[in-house]
Amino acid sequence: MAEAMAVIAVYSVKGGVGKTTLAVDMAWRSAALSGHSTLLWDLDPQGGAGWLLGLADRTQGDAAAVFRKDSKPADLVTPTRYPGLAVLQADDSMRSLPAALARIGKRKRMARTAATLSSDYARIIVDCPPVLNEISEQIFAAADLLIVPLPPSPLSARALPMIQAEILANHPRHPPILPVLSMYDARRKLHREVHTGFAAGWPVIPMASAIEQTAVRRAPIGTFAASSDVNARLQRLWEGIEAKLTMQASLAD
Repeated sequence: MAEAMAVIAVYSVKGGVGKTTLAVDMAWRSAALSGHSTLLWDLDPQGGAGWLLGLADRTQGDAAAVFRKDSKPADLVTPTRYPGLAVLQADDSMRSLPAALARIGKRKRMARTAATLSSDYARIIVDCPPVLNEISEQIFAAADLLIVPLPPSPLSARALPMIQAEILANHPRHPPILPVLSMYDARRKLHREVHTGFAAGWPVIPMASAIEQTAVRRAPIGTFAASSDVNARLQRLWEGIEAKLTMQASLAD
């Protein structure tokens, strides 16, 4: 039986929470460790996902064309140096995407585009822009699982319910949401209080120099710091994601 495709969106309403680093890491684990044919789909105009994997910035300015009805998404995909992992890179055209999607008025255009890619990729990891607009509507409609990295801050206690309320209001059959406590520093009292308070039970990604090195080396942490604690935590997170997707697929059969 063919492997079921799944769309995993890494989403946050604010930047600077490690969203792109996490998306790149999950995509690498999907391809390198789980053996899935994997597409990392960058919807953030900053284009950081491809850059972190060592690719040159996209200059053509046509990435947003993937949402056109007559588009050929495969033509915009770039392979990486990691077997089984390709990237659909972002560029400046993404800045005008919300207006373009509003004109189209089709809330499942991204879901249909992902479906056309399902014959080539078993996992599509989406690096989402930190927005609540037409793009996030497309993401919520397309995703099978929503990963939400949040920093150990009281503001995160407000951000997660806001995301949940937005999804519930517009998507009765919404994707499961997995919050992740990112940039955690156990030396800080506030961080410990958040960890044992509203974020109790969430997966934890600590603040670590090895994570910072991913931007210096432009490579996933598992390729250069495999024995680190943060790599072990990221691997457990990925294994949890895979288990959840497997359970969802079995319930859908």
